[in-house]
Amino acid sequence: MSGVLTDYESPYVLAVDIGSSSVKAGLFDALARSVVGIEATIAHTQIVASDGTSEESADDIRIATEQAIDSVLEKAGALAGEVIGVGFDCMSSTVLGVDSSGNAITPVYTYADTRSGEDVDRLKEELNVPIIYDRTGVMQHTSYLPGRIRWMRRTQPELAERVDRYVDVSTYIFTKWFGRRDVKASYCVSSWSGLLNRHELEWDHGLLGRLGIDRSNLPELAPWSDAESGLAPEFAKRWPALAELPFMLAVGDGAAVNVGTGCVDGTKVALTVGTTGAMRVLSEGPAPDVPTGLWAYRLGSERTLLGGSFSEGGNVVQWALENLKLPAIEDLNSELQKTAPAAHGIHVLPFIAGERATGWSTAATGVLEGIKISTTPIEILQAMLESVAYRFAMVADLLLPGVKSGYQMIASGGAIQNSPWWLQTMSDVLGVPVGVSAEEQDTSRGTAILALNALGVWDSLDSHKAHIAETYEPNHDRADIYATARERQSELYSHLLG
Repeated sequence: MSGVLTDYESPYVLAVDIGSSSVKAGLFDALARSVVGIEATIAHTQIVASDGTSEESADDIRIATEQAIDSVLEKAGALAGEVIGVGFDCMSSTVLGVDSSGNAITPVYTYADTRSGEDVDRLKEELNVPIIYDRTGVMQHTSYLPGRIRWMRRTQPELAERVDRYVDVSTYIFTKWFGRRDVKASYCVSSWSGLLNRHELEWDHGLLGRLGIDRSNLPELAPWSDAESGLAPEFAKRWPALAELPFMLAVGDGAAVNVGTGCVDGTKVALTVGTTGAMRVLSEGPAPDVPTGLWAYRLGSERTLLGGSFSEGGNVVQWALENLKLPAIEDLNSELQKTAPAAHGIHVLPFIAGERATGWSTAATGVLEGIKISTTPIEILQAMLESVAYRFAMVADLLLPGVKSGYQMIASGGAIQNSPWWLQTMSDVLGVPVGVSAEEQDTSRGTAILALNALGVWDSLDSHKAHIAETYEPNHDRADIYATARERQSELYSHLLG
């Protein structure tokens, strides 16, 4: 092991990334470089159903996280003694109910659970939506807690009565590890709930009253850098190297990606396509106005993440590959390269997991229009990938006018990085160059950087710059073709969803 580690610089941090399909953990050195061979990935599986269900046992996620940490510490050996802190990021917009003993009595409901659509629509009728939108930075939607709490109280009233507190999954995990119910939740994770007043950095009192809950039913708030420490005896024995180390409060995975790709100010825009998609800008200063259709989440007390996210992304690719019996996307690039832009005549609403930005519909589903007997599977895939690019363009139209001129667009996420054709199409549709992040673990790297910054190893979030592997330049000859196709998608949306 010592021969492998000669190029790394002490001290080290352990970064934990709790994603929607797996938990990743690994060691990062003082320059936020992943230590090769000292990482682990543990899969976990959500329950999904046609009624909009998207949930998972909180303890299944916790156990997967613990197993990932076990594996990393075992692989690290003596190097674990040079770890000075633990950083966390977590899939965003999760919630579960715990009882007065801190035990989970509901599953973890994810952002993709759409069963609260009816309750969200009723809330929109009751609330002054623009005022709440400004205070919380988010549109009322099934991915956020207000509708979810209403749904629980309507459909499972006896269970809802037993809920002592509503917490995100990372906060729940911390309560188990530290043996205390008073662990804090970060402003960052909490802003993804739709219940945080982003101006006051407090739970929104007016909204809580509408839901029949108060502050005591939610965690205490703090900056992500306000670490917890002092593991409970069971976990101190299990992880002696971490027993007294600071565990940074979890941040939303989207914020971690921005930091990991170097998109930490208004000169860089993050374009991420993993399972889902998002376009985001991180800025310092007062909470900005939110263009209708986008959201604004807090990273900490001084930084805001402004952008738009989609329930569609790599999941659209996966759906097409599985249901159209296509080979892996890496093998399809040469076939996609042969296609002409939007020449298939197919128009797609890619909402197979519902819609977030920019319409925030509670009733959206996926739509394919224009299928003919001559239509081929590769054309359907092409149309679906192009349709996702059009959704990104809608967010760009709202987000980029407020971004500094001369900004750089940086793409990351396995779904798009594995498809050069899709990267080129995204650049063509957006009409701007798209750089591709050279960092292999953008999310975990960002989590490590946040920990290094909180621990004083880094003076800023970009003490050591992220790298760009290559840049795709837009082909402006395709601009008119894609602009027409975007209009057809917009017309289809208006016809079906209003």
